[in-house]
Amino acid sequence: MCRQVFGFRLAMIALAAPAAILNAGPGLPTRLVAVAVVITFMGSYVLFRDWERFGPLLLRHPSLLALDTLFGSLLLISAGPDTTLAYVSVCTPLLAGLVYGWRGAAVFASLQSLILVLVYATATDLQAGIAESSLLPGLCLIAGAVGSNLRNLVLRFGSATQALTAVQARLAVTEAVSAERARLAREMHDSVAKTLHGVALAADGLAGSAGADRMNPALVKQQAELVARSARRAAAESRELLADLRRETDPDHATDVLVELAARTRDFSGRTGLPAAYRPTGEHTVPPVPPAVARQLLTIATEAMENAYRHAAPTRVDVRAGVHGDLLRISVYDDGRGLPSGTTLEQLRRAGHFGLVGMVERAASVGARIRIGRGSHPRGTEVRLELPLAALTTPRA
Repeated sequence: MCRQVFGFRLAMIALAAPAAILNAGPGLPTRLVAVAVVITFMGSYVLFRDWERFGPLLLRHPSLLALDTLFGSLLLISAGPDTTLAYVSVCTPLLAGLVYGWRGAAVFASLQSLILVLVYATATDLQAGIAESSLLPGLCLIAGAVGSNLRNLVLRFGSATQALTAVQARLAVTEAVSAERARLAREMHDSVAKTLHGVALAADGLAGSAGADRMNPALVKQQAELVARSARRAAAESRELLADLRRETDPDHATDVLVELAARTRDFSGRTGLPAAYRPTGEHTVPPVPPAVARQLLTIATEAMENAYRHAAPTRVDVRAGVHGDLLRISVYDDGRGLPSGTTLEQLRRAGHFGLVGMVERAASVGARIRIGRGSHPRGTEVRLELPLAALTTPRA
């Protein structure tokens, strides 16, 4: 805003200087007007061009503005108060109000008004009335008040902006914390929590067999081995979860999704005894996938297989993955009983079934589209995940 004041003063000097020089008397008056115009114009140009550099200096030293007022007075005396150049004097109290507040505006507006009154009083060739003589001093006072008010408005706006920025920062932190809590909840739900639930069920079965009237040692041994295997798997999943979360911060550690998906399908089939087959599709190779994205894709596929085993009573699970056009497509299909008609994510969330909800959230977090339903099959459930290949080259938080 201060820069604009100097810009206005430059424009006024450029417009009025030729006429002022032509109207000045020959000899010394013409030279005085020319010198005053050059000095005032150059000073205004320097401050207009490098306000960031010289503005703090002007803020710390009000005497510099007083010196500028002196040169402006020289210009006013040389050209006369009845020329257009006289209106340049209004810029001084306006600038003082912007830079120093109401106290500076009052001092420089009074000083400039006094200079104008003295010029009018000493000019013998002017025959101006009281109204004409009071016009410029009154404008100086008004300009000082305007500058002071503008300064207050700017400061209040800056305080409001700073407060808004602080609120936005707090909201961003809260949102980030909530998102991280939701992410960790999905990770725990899709890995360790389910395995520990299996451990609890196996331990209940072991306790029941051990407390029976006729204990079957072979059955007790089998159930104890199941508890041990489940506990070891929970420990392995915990280590895998921690390792994966650490790898997500390393963008150079890319993942071959197809190889990992085939390994998880084999592990699922061997662990559950449910026939599960993996087959690659598409005509192009899948590019390496960043670890953060790969983890979400693989977890969605694993969760789809686990949901089919626990809830759908299928006879087989088919897993397909490959590049189709500009999409990476992953499909997990089971021939089980399928989802009840009319099922919505909100109903699942209220009922405490967070598996499908977590899959949808994971897909959205990497920019993928997920479809859950029968698809083109007459029965069962297909979870189809489609991710644009462009997303694999886009860094994500």
